Amino acid sequence: MARRTSRIRTAVGRPAAPHPVPAAPGEPESLAGVVTGALTIPMQRLEGNDDLPPPQVATAGSAGVDLRAAVLAPLELAPGERALVPTGYSIALPHGYEGQVRPRSGLALKFGLTLLNAPGTIDSDYRGEIGVVVVNLGQKKVAIRRGDRIAQLIVAPVTLPKFELVQALPPSARGAGGFGSTGKS
Repeated sequence: MARRTSRIRTAVGRPAAPHPVPAAPGEPESLAGVVTGALTIPMQRLEGNDDLPPPQVATAGSAGVDLRAAVLAPLELAPGERALVPTGYSIALPHGYEGQVRPRSGLALKFGLTLLNAPGTIDSDYRGEIGVVVVNLGQKKVAIRRGDRIAQLIVAPVTLPKFELVQALPPSARGAGGFGSTGKS
């Protein structure tokens, strides 16, 4: 069931992030305060993938939807190998939003399977199939089978900054220190 939301407008006239509305009578309490369905995204199931469910959340508290492997045969990745895994779906994100393709923590912990460009970015003007660049960082072969949940998709607003070229940056306590300069503990 779609959540009801109130919307406010930003100074430039675009909708801001929706604000959650308490659960309506008869709605599960687990959805109270959660914004679901606040953004409608056109999605296309690509030919030959009728057996794959659409991307969906696993639990009421999930931050993203699960993406599944649309491989035709099991894909075995040896340690250190990488592959582009199709998902069987394409989407049309609205301008001002991006899709973030992120690893699944259980696959990373149990098998060493993660994503090379995490998070991967899906731009709002991309209309091709969502692909997931997986890599086996584990010690054993990993098999990816059709329908396996291989990644998560988070949809988030994008802020496109205006950069201003200056002669010097304002000082900060940290300065140019990076790559471990703040210490380990």
